[in-house]
Amino acid sequence: MGYRFSGGHGLTLAKEGGEDFLFICDTTLSTVTKTNVDGKVLLELDSPKKMVSIKTTCRTNLPNRLLHRTAISTWRTVMVSQFVIQYTSKGEYIRHFGGKGNKDEEFDTAHGVALDLRDSNKPTLLITSRVTIHLSDSPWMVISLHYFSSGCICLQTGVRWREYLCGVCWSRLRYLNQTDNSGFVTILDKNNKVISNPGGTAPQYVKDDLQLMIQAIPLFKHCHDVCIDEDKNIYVCQWNAGQSYPIKLERV
Repeated sequence: MGYRFSGGHGLTLAKEGGEDFLFICDTTLSTVTKTNVDGKVLLELDSPKKMVSIKTTCRTNLPNRLLHRTAISTWRTVMVSQFVIQYTSKGEYIRHFGGKGNKDEEFDTAHGVALDLRDSNKPTLLITSRVTIHLSDSPWMVISLHYFSSGCICLQTGVRWREYLCGVCWSRLRYLNQTDNSGFVTILDKNNKVISNPGGTAPQYVKDDLQLMIQAIPLFKHCHDVCIDEDKNIYVCQWNAGQSYPIKLERV
C-alpha cells in the first residue's frame, strides 16, 4: 500500500465503532483515502475541485491539489492548501471556508488541522498556517488568531491532557531569516499560552507579548508533525530529515 501514495503528506488514525482506520492525504494524487489498518481501501475523496461544483465568495477557487491533512470526528474535515473543507462520513461535501489572504478567516498556507475536544459542547478546529494558529468553532468562523514571530508552524496534534503541540518547521536564526534545519516543538496550554519549547529557547512574555523563540539545540531539522501516545510521550516527524526516523520525547 505504501508505494501507492508517492505524495503521502498527512496520516490520521481514527476510531469508529471500536475499530481503527487510517485517513491518508496525498498531495500528488490530490486524494484522501480511508483504509483499515490492513491497508484495504474503504473510501476515497477525489480532488475537491473535481468533486464539488460550487460558487464561492472566496477570492480563489478550490485548488486541484495539495490536500494536506484530515481531522476526524463527527465532522470530517480536510485541509487543502488554502481552504478547510468539511465532508460527511460518506465523503459528501458539506461546506468550506478560507482562501488565500491575510484576513483572520484566510490562510497563507493552511498546513495542519486538529480537533480540540476539551469542551465537549463546543468542539474547536485548530488550523496552522505558517506563522499563525487559527481557532475555529463549529459554525466554522475563526474565533481567535495566534501569531508566532518565531518561524514556520507546520502541523499540530490533537489535544490531550489539556495541552496541544505544534511543530516549528523553520525558525528565524540568522538575521531573523527563515533558516533551514532550525526546527523545534512548541507546547501551548489550555489558554493558548506557550509553556515549553523542546529543542528551542524557553518562552518569555513581556506583559502579554511573546518574545522571539528560536532553536536552542540542533536536535530537530524541520518538525512537520507531532503526536502523543497514551503515556504522554511525544513523537516528532520531520520533513527533509535526512532519512532519520521520528524522534521520541519521553514525558518527565
